[in-house]
This record gives sequence, C-alpha cells and structure tokens, in this order.
Amino acid sequence: MQISESIDIKSSKMRVWSVITDIENASTWLSNIISIEIIDSPDNGINGLKWKEVRNFCGKEASEVMWITDSIENEHYRVRAESHGAVYLSQLSLAESDGTTTLTMSFRAEPQTFLAKLLSKIMTRFVLNSMIKEIQKDLTDIKEYVESASG
Repeated sequence: MQISESIDIKSSKMRVWSVITDIENASTWLSNIISIEIIDSPDNGINGLKWKEVRNFCGKEASEVMWITDSIENEHYRVRAESHGAVYLSQLSLAESDGTTTLTMSFRAEPQTFLAKLLSKIMTRFVLNSMIKEIQKDLTDIKEYVESASG
C-alpha cells in the first residue's frame, strides 16, 4: 500500500521544517496525537531520533515506535516503524515556490510475514481510505499551525 498527499502552506521551508521536526511537541500541533515519548535522541541533527507515538486512529488509541532513518535539512526526512508483521515507511518532503511551501507526506506499508501479506490483500481497500484521511488531517493540522500567529 502506498499513499502520497500534499498541501500548500503559506510559509517558508525553514519555518515548516522547524515545525515538522519538533517531534517532541507534535501533540501541540497534530490533533490526533495523544502523546509522544522520546526514546533515543541523537547528539546532532534528527537522524536516529526514536520515539513512541500514541495517537487516535479511526476512533481508537494506537501506539507505534518509530525513528528517523535519514534526512536532508529543509528538504525531507524519512521515518520507519515495524509492527504487526509489517514495515511502515513515511517521508515528509518540502518544496518552496514564491513564499509557499508544498509539504508532501508519503506512506508505504510493506508486509513481511505470511499473515501480514494475507491481511494486506484483504484489508488494503478498507484501510486505504482511513490512511488517506489521517494523512490529510495531519497535513491540515500542520498547515493551520504554521500559518497561525501562535505557530
């Protein structure tokens, strides 16, 4: 399963980057995040940052441990999570033009076990719409926070 959604934000890449890389405080700008617990923080930059995220997903509480695998400052960062027999890969990337930044969030699920592969075939069409809505909600929350006076 692969998803990619984008939103235009009336702000600079640097400003958007400063918000989306403030993982520790993400619950202040992402309404579906219940809590963030930093597990491992790198000495320099964001590569290797590892956290446990608890969020409201489809009306239920869900938690995942995830970490940043690589990044280019003010360009993109990639996140990995592994659970329920699957690897989950996300990327947030930025492109700026005329004072507007396009934030793109991509998500890919790669089932690893037989059961995960079977469930993926059965559940993809049901989960896909929910995932798109969740990503769009996160992007809208980020946009509203960045464009607000308090953000």
